[in-house]
Amino acid sequence: MTPAPEKPTMKERILETADRLFYLQGIRAVGVDTIAAEIGISKRTLYNYFPSKDELIVAYLSRHFIQPKTSDRPLLEQILGLFDRLERWFASDTFRGCPFVNAIAELGDPAHPGAKIAVAYKEQRRLWLRDALTRLNVADPDRLATQVAILVEGAIVAALVRGDPRMASAAKAAVRVLLTAAGVPDPDAVPEPVQRTARGRSRKSPAGAPARKARSRVS
Repeated sequence: MTPAPEKPTMKERILETADRLFYLQGIRAVGVDTIAAEIGISKRTLYNYFPSKDELIVAYLSRHFIQPKTSDRPLLEQILGLFDRLERWFASDTFRGCPFVNAIAELGDPAHPGAKIAVAYKEQRRLWLRDALTRLNVADPDRLATQVAILVEGAIVAALVRGDPRMASAAKAAVRVLLTAAGVPDPDAVPEPVQRTARGRSRKSPAGAPARKARSRVS
């Protein structure tokens, strides 16, 4: 017989409730009174586990600070797969933007411990990209990692503003261009169109230019 799952502790219940309310309604909009009432406990009980709202905010953001998983998949696939995961997140009913960006905007204080966690998380992802690009032997992995990270952030904001999960695919396409220009082979790249010259020789058409038919000579 399968044992029944353990019930969450009071601390876990408080944190799970704060996580949901902070993300969906905003850190500033939700007070500890609201969180306590949602759980059915007193504010004093909540403070026994989290002595201040700031400590609860830090715990909430730390909960989202997930380390990148190691993988044996090709590095290019791992980088591009990041945007596939973003698109699935954007399409979910609970997507409300990035919790770290939201927190920085609401806290308004770069010295707040929560803001420092947000900055550290963003830098962690950029460093993961830099490591992957270094292993792909690009010329300037640090600069390219920053560019890809900017496209990640832009996709999140665009998807939130426009309500369109396809912003992740648009950013992914831009990343393909950057990586190809940096010399990273892309097995899924679409080959350039080829046109025939009047003498039957083949040559690549300029990027974006349609192939023109060779005109037959009139004798």
